[in-house]
This record gives sequence, structure tokens and C-alpha cells, in this order.
Amino acid sequence: MPLLAVAGLLAGCATTPTLTLLPTEEGKQGAVAVLEENGKPMETVVSELNSSTNLSGTPRTRSIDPSKMSARQRELLQALPPAPVRLTLYFLEGTTELTPESQPGLAFLIKEVSERPGAEVQVTGYTDTLGEADANDRLSQQRAEEVLGVLAKQGIDPTLMSAVGRGERNLRVATPDGVSEPANRRVVVTIR
Repeated sequence: MPLLAVAGLLAGCATTPTLTLLPTEEGKQGAVAVLEENGKPMETVVSELNSSTNLSGTPRTRSIDPSKMSARQRELLQALPPAPVRLTLYFLEGTTELTPESQPGLAFLIKEVSERPGAEVQVTGYTDTLGEADANDRLSQQRAEEVLGVLAKQGIDPTLMSAVGRGERNLRVATPDGVSEPANRRVVVTIR
């Protein structure tokens, strides 16, 4: 969940609409377009990171000084869930077998999930461009399910996990068709 959605709670006064813009979970900056207030066109874009904008009347944006936050505001920020963790694991060509270098990543994933009660785990599999596209779709799904199965065997609740295969789509290293590229034979595990 982006911090922005939760950050609206930092506004303070319920009678004055206020928008607080904080970084996303990935630490990136976004923007929010406010198109109307009480049915009246407004067309304001709030894009200043770590800011609070009063949306009543003429919008006014001010920077947030973390040292001047109230105890309640700091409490709300500390209550936010931890940022997501992403780990990429690599596979031997044409298989669902992890490379030896990726094996330690499983222990890391298990530790991360166990430290986040109710964590959501998304496993996305990919392949290189060797072979037919349909076969690569199946192989990428099998890779994702293999990782999901390993995590489930370690006691992670399968209902909190999902696996999807993307085949040759979203290559990490762009290659023409029929090229063996180890960086493309992977799964990306995201823990939220």
C-alpha cells in the first residue's frame, strides 16, 4: 500500500481537507491531482514530497519538518507496515532448479515472511527466449509454483501467497528470440 494513502491520516483537523504526500513504499515520488472540492472544479496537482497541502480555498502546500511532527503523527508513521522486500532468484536453463547462488535466498525469504505477520507473498516467474513462447509460459509458472511450494513446506500459509508466470515477457536483459540468457531465467518474490 502506498504511504500516500495512509499518510492522509496525518492531516490533523477533520474540518479542513488536507493532503499529506509522502514517498511510496519503494521510496519514490508521485503526485496527486485534486480535481474538485465540494463539487467545484479545483485542478490542483500536489507533487512536493514530504508536504502537507491545505485543500480548502486556495491550496497551500508546506514542507513537513520531521522534527516538528506531533507525537500522534510520529505514531501513525511508525504504525505503517514495513516497505516491501523484493528478491530475485535464478534458475538453471530449462528447469525449475535454482542456481546454487540463489539457494541461500530461500532462507532469507522464509525469515522475512516469518517476521511479518499476515505478509502477502507474490512470486512471479520468467524465462529467457529459448524455446516456444507457450512452453516458456508454462515453465515460468512452474518456477513460480516451485518457489511457492518451498515456502509453503516451511510453514508459510499458502493462502497468503500467489504465483504467476510471465514467460518471455519483461526480459531483464533484452535478447532476440532463441537466446539463452541466465539473467532472464528468474522469479521475483515480493513480500508485503
